Amino acid sequence: MLEEFPQELIQKIRQENPHFDKIIEKHEELKRIVHEVEEGREHMEDLELEKLKLEKLRLKDEAYQIVMQYKKEHGL
Repeated sequence: MLEEFPQELIQKIRQENPHFDKIIEKHEELKRIVHEVEEGREHMEDLELEKLKLEKLRLKDEAYQIVMQYKKEHGL
């Protein structure tokens, strides 16, 4: 997630911002679940899968905003 940013920056923000760290962890968990369902290893109703995908996208958007704010505040 957030591959367009240097991983060092993401790690730094994760260390400094517990909320950001939780967002990243939750996104990764949802990514794993969605992948398992799409690969057929887990079963889930289509509507529930769509809800997970939307939540995953919402988390990514929130994380992106945090990174952009961090960059702005630190002149990066």
